[in-house]
Amino acid sequence: MAATNNTPTQLDKDQIFGMAEKEMEYRVEMFNKYKEAELNMGENSCIDRCVSKYWQVTNLIGQLLGSNRPPM
Repeated sequence: MAATNNTPTQLDKDQIFGMAEKEMEYRVEMFNKYKEAELNMGENSCIDRCVSKYWQVTNLIGQLLGSNRPPM
C-alpha cells in the first residue's frame, strides 16, 4: 500500500481516510439504531473504552500520515 520508502502516497492517504470515514459512518448508523433511553453501566464502560481506542487510532493515523486534517 505504501511507497517503497514507507512514506504513504497521496493515494494511500486518501484510501486510509476513506476507510476511516466509512467506519465512522457505520458506527454512527449503529449508534442511531439504539433505541433505549439510557445506557447501562456495562454499555457505558464499553463505549468509553471504544471511544478511547478510536481517538488513539485516529491520532496515530494522523501522525503516520502527517495530516493536519481533523478527525471525522
